[in-house]
Amino acid sequence: MKFITDEKLTIVGAAGMIGSNMVQSAIMMGLTPNICAYDPYAPALEGMAEEMYHCGFENIRLTYTSDIAEALKGAKYVVSSGGAARKAGMTREDLLKGNAEIAAQFGKDLRTYCPDVKHVVVIFNPADITGLITLLYSGLKPSQVSTLAALDSTRLQRALSLHFNLPQDKINGCRTYGGHGEQMAVFASTTRIDGEPLSSLIGKPVLTDEQWANIRQNVIQGGKRIIELRGRSSFQSPSYLSIEMIRAAMGGAPFLWPAGTYIADGEFGKIMMAAETTIDSEGVHSRIPNGTPEEIAELRSSYKHLVELRDEVIEMGIIPPLSEWSKINPNLK
Repeated sequence: MKFITDEKLTIVGAAGMIGSNMVQSAIMMGLTPNICAYDPYAPALEGMAEEMYHCGFENIRLTYTSDIAEALKGAKYVVSSGGAARKAGMTREDLLKGNAEIAAQFGKDLRTYCPDVKHVVVIFNPADITGLITLLYSGLKPSQVSTLAALDSTRLQRALSLHFNLPQDKINGCRTYGGHGEQMAVFASTTRIDGEPLSSLIGKPVLTDEQWANIRQNVIQGGKRIIELRGRSSFQSPSYLSIEMIRAAMGGAPFLWPAGTYIADGEFGKIMMAAETTIDSEGVHSRIPNGTPEEIAELRSSYKHLVELRDEVIEMGIIPPLSEWSKINPNLK
């Protein structure tokens, strides 16, 4: 097998369903032979590792540990699903306090044990906030930390492919921006259906306003729907998409979906949210998306919700006020 790099990739939360799928995806996609799996729950971690060994993968140096210092030492790339999972009846925001505390410690561990890390992907909910907290305490540059946001866009693609009875690859430019939660902004203006602009189809018999409203709602509730169908939160899709993100950061195939990224200033400043992004070996690059006045209004509403969550975490004392951020991380000015 030909690998993109020989540098160390550490997967945090590797005993869980998302983490274990990330380990297998990283191996099968040929990212690096040098993979370290970390989880504080040692028995399940060992079981996951044994399963990987039983696959008989060639040229893979998979190690595992419940010692975070050992796991992160020398890591150049890190993906973390190390928070609590969303359960039936919960929103992503219900996980806020516990996972925010986990993110704070994760950021501090990155700073202590692998200050030379090149890129970190954070995917545990609410990812916009946990990614922001990780960035703050890690001391890394904003370009070095990204969060999973693509899952909402891929859900939009799937919903439209069902409605139009087309393969998913005929539905292009699907985009949701802002928060990875029920306040996301669903854009129609970027999407094309077999080459035809989606916005030109909405309100016509082929896609009535009511049908479009239902599709939007189904996308927003997509995570809840998976829980209802499977009895647990999504794990295959977030694990694959997050490994695609880190692959792009390693210099592999481009990542074609939006990612969560830190916006430094401007109308949407001082928060991490889904924007139009490119991830490459230099990190994540972003721009605020263009859209219709209605779409931008939705994006503003989503941003307001994220600011409220950020400020709630500040009130909890997990992160300091904005004026003190640069003291912790000089890259956040």
